[in-house]
Amino acid sequence: MQSKVTRSTLMKMKQEGKKITALTAYDFPFAGILDKAGIEIVLVGDSLGMVVQGNENTLSVTMDESIYHTRLVSRACNHSMVIADMPFMSYHGSVDQAVANAGRFLKEAGAAAVKLEGGADVCPIITAFVKAGIPVMAHVGLLGQSVHQMGGFKVQRDEERLLKDAEEVEKAGAFCVVLEGMPSFIATRITQELNIPTIGIGAGPDCDGQILVLHDMLGINDGFCPKFVKKYANIAQIADQGVASYIKEVKEGTFPSDEYEYK
Repeated sequence: MQSKVTRSTLMKMKQEGKKITALTAYDFPFAGILDKAGIEIVLVGDSLGMVVQGNENTLSVTMDESIYHTRLVSRACNHSMVIADMPFMSYHGSVDQAVANAGRFLKEAGAAAVKLEGGADVCPIITAFVKAGIPVMAHVGLLGQSVHQMGGFKVQRDEERLLKDAEEVEKAGAFCVVLEGMPSFIATRITQELNIPTIGIGAGPDCDGQILVLHDMLGINDGFCPKFVKKYANIAQIADQGVASYIKEVKEGTFPSDEYEYK
């Protein structure tokens, strides 16, 4: 049985030049598949608002919804480190309320850490979480929760600002940082400058690890697919074929046949 992934595991992997693997999951069955495969990080992303709930962005996801999905994922993960996304507006008010919300993920849902978006602006929150014993994964670059402020899902190209944000979240106590939607040369520079691991999504190959949204990389949902996503399977197509065959056999009266009947 593989040992549980911890912050120390991830730091050691960076130091040894071993790539870190991460994917999102939102339920028990898929989390179990990822855990058995040996994924280091399973992120219960607020992307559930789009890929599970069918919304246009992540902003409508609530704390209670995130707690629910994190609890399902945590039950399945014996090896992988479970990290929960802090939903929009769950850490933007008072520091005390932010700490209370983050603490729920560890206390009620079994997560090992939380993730929040932002650079220098959220460093006081990161520091407060760490002081309360809540490990933090930071997230800089393209920020889904700031989609309206950024004017859409746009590649971020301000090299000095991105580097400063990454350095500041490390100083604040984050144990790793997601780098999203930026030219690869910027992500490479950040990865070289930081002591903590970087996890890329649309940030090139030189990050210490990579993460994708599970439903994107497995082709579960049809529709728009970002440039940085490689589809490793096409589950939607397989499901379409299976459902079509079921409908056909029921209509024809060939299912259930004798082998599926109780005698």
